[in-house]
Amino acid sequence: MNFPEELKYTKDHEWIRIEGDVAYVGITDFAQRELGDIVYVDIDTLDKNVAKDEVFGTVEAVKTVSDLFSPLSGQVLEINDKLDGNPELVNSDAYGDGWMIKMSVDNAGEVAELLSASAYKELVGA
Repeated sequence: MNFPEELKYTKDHEWIRIEGDVAYVGITDFAQRELGDIVYVDIDTLDKNVAKDEVFGTVEAVKTVSDLFSPLSGQVLEINDKLDGNPELVNSDAYGDGWMIKMSVDNAGEVAELLSASAYKELVGA
């Protein structure tokens, strides 16, 4: 499994890439493996403010639907429209083209509460 060191992680299996005052968010390689083939990503929070740990959408796999939890408080600035026709990008490129949302970082202090790659590896037993 892949755990890029430059990313931050949550206990709910989201990854976060901070770029200045914005963050890209997706689900981890571990999460996509656990879910199996992703068939649909439903995110309806564009231009909305979401609080840390609030649901910002859902991801649907063949056998289950899982909520997506915001790792930080901020506004959803962009949704990855590539996922509309290609939800399998979450499986094939979880940390690249499979990103889900781009959001503002409203409280930089929340970033410090996120997990490092090594802490996330320990959480999932890798």
